[in-house]
Amino acid sequence: MTFHMTVTLVSISAFDCVREHCPAYFNNVCIPVAGISGRAHLRLAERHDMPVPLTRTQLGRRSFHVAAPAVWNALPSHLRSPSISRGQFRAGLKNHLFTQAYGHL
Repeated sequence: MTFHMTVTLVSISAFDCVREHCPAYFNNVCIPVAGISGRAHLRLAERHDMPVPLTRTQLGRRSFHVAAPAVWNALPSHLRSPSISRGQFRAGLKNHLFTQAYGHL
């Protein structure tokens, strides 16, 4: 599986988790900072970021629990907007990844 395909799948899964359209076992994985009591006033909450759990191993960094928030936080702010639809997100993500990969041409 290529890097961009992995990023695409993780991003779409994170999008679904933020919108609460994910399987039950992902309910506590992708929680925006704004949804955590005591953190709603932080700038991270305004940017719709998610806290990334700390891990010590490479295997831990590959888990969805860590990778989803890290990939989500790396996306442009317009893709993390709560008002964007799933179709708009997918099209914007495709455009973003294409620009990242071939923007130098």
